[in-house]
Amino acid sequence: MSSLTSTSTTTRSTAPGTTGTGRLPQLPQPLKGMTWLVWRQHRVAFWTILGASALAVACIAFQRSQLQIDGYIHISTGLRLIPILLGVFLGAPLFAGDLENGTAKLVVTQSVSRTRWLTTKLALTALVVVVSTVALSVAFGWWWSLYKSEVTATEWISESTFNTTGPVPVALALLSVFGGVAIGVVLRRTLMAMVVTLGFTVVVQLVWSHFLLSLGNVVTRTTSRASAETAVETLPTGAHRMDGSTPYLTGDGKLLGWGICADAQTEQAHELCLQKADVVGWSVDYLPISQMNGMQWFGASILLALTAAVTVFLFFWGRKRLA
Repeated sequence: MSSLTSTSTTTRSTAPGTTGTGRLPQLPQPLKGMTWLVWRQHRVAFWTILGASALAVACIAFQRSQLQIDGYIHISTGLRLIPILLGVFLGAPLFAGDLENGTAKLVVTQSVSRTRWLTTKLALTALVVVVSTVALSVAFGWWWSLYKSEVTATEWISESTFNTTGPVPVALALLSVFGGVAIGVVLRRTLMAMVVTLGFTVVVQLVWSHFLLSLGNVVTRTTSRASAETAVETLPTGAHRMDGSTPYLTGDGKLLGWGICADAQTEQAHELCLQKADVVGWSVDYLPISQMNGMQWFGASILLALTAAVTVFLFFWGRKRLA
């Protein structure tokens, strides 16, 4: 009887897939420690972002394969909303929720420092944001490349294309998310932080759109006095003519506005007025489409610098409030 018991015990201890103690071996985990804890805490939000991005990329790929442009405007509008949505629903609650429900106090009482907690949360969140927005930017830029040779000036400089391709959507998303994090740390209330972050991200978009044209180097082209239409037609394909940038050019190089001869009642009187003013042609200011890539990277560098400033604020002041 004792021999049977001994044999049974030996069999259990040496069963395939077990250790000498009879326990199953521990499988290696890709995430450990604080990284695993942060991912587990926010895994629903992270997986939602990554999953939605994957579906959007698949939709863009399908639209491109079918050579369809029907959904271009709708998808570009959705992509422009992503920085706002990420700022409100990911950035604002990231620490505000912990501060509001008391999780922050529990964390800081453990062996993990506030700096490590802050670093891990920001790094993992930034990684998810960058991966998702880069994928969307590349996919949408790939779709837009089909029509780039036929693009008009209003299309490449418009927010529907400029803000959804290249590094711009990534930089806008990071600034929106990190700005939301800072707002959440300051306000310490999730709902209030989300509302304020909504206003913040909308203002960022408006200010960005206002200064967008200033990112480029304006090129000036002068033409002889044939007609204003002819002057515009001489611009390169896809060139964006600056508003009000076709004034009259005089013989001594001065620029006169459109209204100088606006009171002329007839064509002949108009021509006579121009002759008296010594108008010899037109001066046209424009942005060539060849500057698009440089403008995007220059603008993205400004947005990333602002994001870095917000990050510094979080480390040197915000971490004091993580309790």
